[in-house]
Amino acid sequence: MQQTLSVNTPQDRLALIDQARQTILAAGPAGALSAAPGVEPWVDRSWRRCLANGQRPGDRLGFDLLPFEAARRAQDANHTLAQAAKPVLQRLGRAIANTHYFAILTDASGVVVDVDGPIDRSDRRARLITRIGLDLSERAVGTTAIGAALAELQPVWMHRGEHFYNDTSVYSCAGAPLFGPDGACVGMLDLTGIDTVERPELRHLVTQSARCIENALTLARPHRLLLRLNWSARALGDEADGLIALDTDGWVTGANAAARQMVSSLDPSTTAQVHASELFALPWEQLFDAALHEVPTELPLWSGLRLSALPQAAGGHTPRPARVGTAPAPLRDVEALLIQKAITAAHGNVSVAAKQLGISRATVYRRLHEKKH
Repeated sequence: MQQTLSVNTPQDRLALIDQARQTILAAGPAGALSAAPGVEPWVDRSWRRCLANGQRPGDRLGFDLLPFEAARRAQDANHTLAQAAKPVLQRLGRAIANTHYFAILTDASGVVVDVDGPIDRSDRRARLITRIGLDLSERAVGTTAIGAALAELQPVWMHRGEHFYNDTSVYSCAGAPLFGPDGACVGMLDLTGIDTVERPELRHLVTQSARCIENALTLARPHRLLLRLNWSARALGDEADGLIALDTDGWVTGANAAARQMVSSLDPSTTAQVHASELFALPWEQLFDAALHEVPTELPLWSGLRLSALPQAAGGHTPRPARVGTAPAPLRDVEALLIQKAITAAHGNVSVAAKQLGISRATVYRRLHEKKH
């Protein structure tokens, strides 16, 4: 039985990674499905995918650029992403200036779109992977933080021998996927060092920076009203806010990943346009009215949950005026709408609807009776 090494020093960590490599590479892509000790399951999965694709760790990598026309198309297609990321990359460059790490931005297929930070151009290993138009996808260069973040759609940290190829085992890198205003993955952000100490805390930094880029992409969408959302009014106002952009008629033009986690109705799997009235259990015009005061307000969801929201008019413009003769709906009317929607979702089963709303059946009937009268 193979003995698992304990991890007390950086050398122990590298030895454990090497032991895991030997286990997986010896077993091959059809080997046991349980992850090898010493590496994350997603690293194991990536290694197996590479083996299944016919890749071998000892193969030499060419680090080839895309053909000129393909590279230009990639640049054009990702202009908005590059523009949104530019200020974030510059801040990242300053933050990691003394760590021997640098930043790489790629599109959703793993092609390099932009780079920043302390790149040592005299080092061929740094120069090779920081060229615009280089394909750093898993199919091109095997297991890296770039390919893993795009495949797993989650932040990752990868050190030295956790990379698949021997040619990439000098790198250590953190990566996080980037999600656009429509909820689809549009690229990833990577922090890479060469022959340097392991810094797993960079996974937090790259995740936070990715969130900033996602917010910038959402704000770049045309909109008349921006909703900042969080579970507590005290938390509103920072990069952790959910962001939903609305046009003049209340249609959603974009939302960041945080908003999609808070409001389940923002389903990224559908391409259908969503209206604010489908998300919030109140007349949507009230959102524009609230922007006149720019103070946090309570926002009921159709699920029965409530968020804190800070509605903001885009670019300082006066928000869309409320319809003539339209007054804020009474609270009991909003509650009745919420109850009716829950009953519809429960296919007419009042007991199920009441349970989902956290109220009694008697309360359901009483509220509906009050609405009728």
